Amino acid sequence: MTLLDFKASLQFPHPDSTFSVYLKSLWYDGKGDWDRAHAEVDQLSDRQAAWVHAYLHRKEGDIWNADYWYKQAGRQRPSVSLAQEWEQLVNYFLTSSNPR
Repeated sequence: MTLLDFKASLQFPHPDSTFSVYLKSLWYDGKGDWDRAHAEVDQLSDRQAAWVHAYLHRKEGDIWNADYWYKQAGRQRPSVSLAQEWEQLVNYFLTSSNPR
């Protein structure tokens, strides 16, 4: 699946059943459902979930909390736009071999 395919899937009422939890979170965010996106990764403690969590808090405008989660992910808050970071995250998880 490509980024364009992922974006096209936003027209459907539910995410693809093969999406990882990270992609599901980003899918819900792409649909404008921040709360559902956050719920997908909120209880996870791995670095990938922390990265998505950081992005979501950055989007929310809670920069202090976002920076905490970027640190948990082993990353720094990026200087790119939120839209660019969302695409980076989607591309990363589309090409990741992480089984979640």
